[in-house]
Amino acid sequence: RILGIPYKKTDSRLVPYLVEDEVRALLDTPDPSTREGIRDRAMLHLAICGGLRVSELTGLQIADVVLPSMSIRVHGKGRRERALPLWKTTANALRAWMVVRGTVAVPELFVNARGEAMSRWGFAYVLKCHTATASHKCPSLSKKQVSPHVLRHTCAMIVLRSTQDIRKVSLWLGHS
Repeated sequence: RILGIPYKKTDSRLVPYLVEDEVRALLDTPDPSTREGIRDRAMLHLAICGGLRVSELTGLQIADVVLPSMSIRVHGKGRRERALPLWKTTANALRAWMVVRGTVAVPELFVNARGEAMSRWGFAYVLKCHTATASHKCPSLSKKQVSPHVLRHTCAMIVLRSTQDIRKVSLWLGHS
């Protein structure tokens, strides 16, 4: 009992994330010969390598991409803004998408088949489809519930492993 309230002891759940083979299988799934495949690959790269919240990803605008310096401006929670450097493979995927994106009426970077801004549900659907396909190559994916937030956790683990500094993870993800 804590303060007279009964509680149940449970093991704390580990934060779900993808391991390297699962990330590679997921990123290799979109078809680079189709417009949607090029878009999906760029979205997945940004979601994983940038650790973006789904609202940050779908809210990215063309003006937020600074390709000469290979970075993006991310507008996060609470009107916080951060600049993220892009990994080379992510920058290449993003460049490829911007070439085939064409002119559309909305300023958002990622658009659906109708040329409208990609919604959070649209991205979740794209992720679900690619996860199902990637699970044929990497069976461990079929045992995981892969959501946009799991991709964010994956980024956090990648940054933590490479820097060994939780403060850098916090900065990368846009936490205060």
